[in-house]
Amino acid sequence: MISKKVDSVSKALEGVKDNMTFMLGGFGLCGIPENSIAELVKRNVKRLTCISNNAGVDDFGLGLLLQKHQIKKMVSSYVGENDEFERQMLSGELEVELIPQGTLAERCRAAQVGLPAVYTPAGFGTEVAEGKETREFDGKMYVLEHAFKADFAFVKAWKGDEAGNLIFKGTARNFNPIMCGAAKVTVVEVEELLPAGELDPNQIHIPGIFVQRIFQGEKFEKRIEQRTVRNKK
Repeated sequence: MISKKVDSVSKALEGVKDNMTFMLGGFGLCGIPENSIAELVKRNVKRLTCISNNAGVDDFGLGLLLQKHQIKKMVSSYVGENDEFERQMLSGELEVELIPQGTLAERCRAAQVGLPAVYTPAGFGTEVAEGKETREFDGKMYVLEHAFKADFAFVKAWKGDEAGNLIFKGTARNFNPIMCGAAKVTVVEVEELLPAGELDPNQIHIPGIFVQRIFQGEKFEKRIEQRTVRNKK
């Protein structure tokens, strides 16, 4: 069995350079590949195009790359919690492509399974559909959306084995699974890395064929983006 294990985040990100397009898993602050993001900040790669559901917050997640102006373009669905993102977008420093969340997911999935494009009803009749091919199916109009093309996909999983098989936990099973195998190279950081064969095959969410590199993350923050509490009575 081929081992996908690498010894460090540094080795996992070999080949990363300026002007690349990256996919980054996560939803809000849940399940983001924070070790990989920290390494990207350290390497100071520039003019990146980042495909991610959101852009983190000012001091965490993709917000760290935005602080250093490493991102040229964001392709996202929701970006409402990052003041620096808003500032760069309104000033014209950052190019932004906003996509309906389901369409974002489908364009990732299309890349994962080798489809060049998909038709979706989301966005028809709006600015989202401008300049795109449209087609009618059974009396309903659809917009043609092309699969993403990315150099690297950075994914966070709960458990993995050295063959690249993955298990996600709870809400972290968001954009992470559909970004596996959707780029030229998929890099996965896990909280627990086990020898091949140690995972229950019935529990595996993503098989190792979709993964090129896997490593044990050094630390993970368990942040809550919006905390809501009630007073004790």
